[in-house]
Amino acid sequence: MSELVTGEAVALELRPARLPSRALAVLLDLAAAVAAYIAVTIGLVAATASLDEAAQTAISIAAFVLVLVGGPIVVETLSHGRSLGKLACGLRVVRDDGGPIRFRHALVRGLIGVIEILMTLGVVAVIASLVSARGRRLGDVFAGTLVVRERVPAGRADFVPPPPPWLAGRFSGLDLSAVPDGLWLAVRQYLTRMRQLDPQVGWSMAERLASDLAERTGAPVPPGVPPAAYLAAVVQERQAREARRAFGGGAAAGGGQVGAAGGAGAAGVPAPPVQPAAVVAPVVRPSVPPAPPAYPEAAPQGGTVPGDRPATGFVPPA
Repeated sequence: MSELVTGEAVALELRPARLPSRALAVLLDLAAAVAAYIAVTIGLVAATASLDEAAQTAISIAAFVLVLVGGPIVVETLSHGRSLGKLACGLRVVRDDGGPIRFRHALVRGLIGVIEILMTLGVVAVIASLVSARGRRLGDVFAGTLVVRERVPAGRADFVPPPPPWLAGRFSGLDLSAVPDGLWLAVRQYLTRMRQLDPQVGWSMAERLASDLAERTGAPVPPGVPPAAYLAAVVQERQAREARRAFGGGAAAGGGQVGAAGGAGAAGVPAPPVQPAAVVAPVVRPSVPPAPPAYPEAAPQGGTVPGDRPATGFVPPA
């Protein structure tokens, strides 16, 4: 993992590309550039057959520079660091802060690449990549860029551990509107990886994040609550609010329709339009007090009321 920090002080976990994958990407880019150069040369030879030798030589040199030097620069600028070879190998050129590259970065990489890749057959670029800790060649060093891997092996997805049960719903009154997205991302990354950290380092990191979160919310951390548990409870409260905001309206509307049906069966079949009074009466009179709670002394120990009828708590209509 590469320890990159963005301008918003958010740590990014990027995997620097290794030398074999970068070399394969460069070979693919060179093959595509040479194929394009051959095609352009054939077209120019046919188009400049009537010119003298000096003009043909000047046009050939200009075509060489434009195709083999300017071509990769234009491609990396327009694709934001994804050339044909890098796209095939799952690589990408990014800035030191993790952002996409621009024309000046691609220009510096392309001009220095002429010296360390084309003129020296890649020997200088290989040595620089082996010496650099992040595998950067001289063009990356001067341009302030880094080649990273976009496609990583799939592994078990990280999840945020739930808070202790005794903290559920305790922070429902916190004002979370002032907490920035960068702090939420840092808290989530800590919670998903806190078991991989050293206990002392993890505890100090949790205290720092908890203090930052408490400062943003305006409420201090409750005494006796571990900082990691506090972070997990606040994150769970935020997720619950987002879920209520996203699905609360649909659930309420669905509940209203079910309540309005009233007489519909469990399978959703509507009730007949006309019902006898003796059948409808038990449904529309639910306010009759049940027999056992109203008369607890009349119910025997066997669970029946006088008349050998079960004490169901239902009073038949008059």
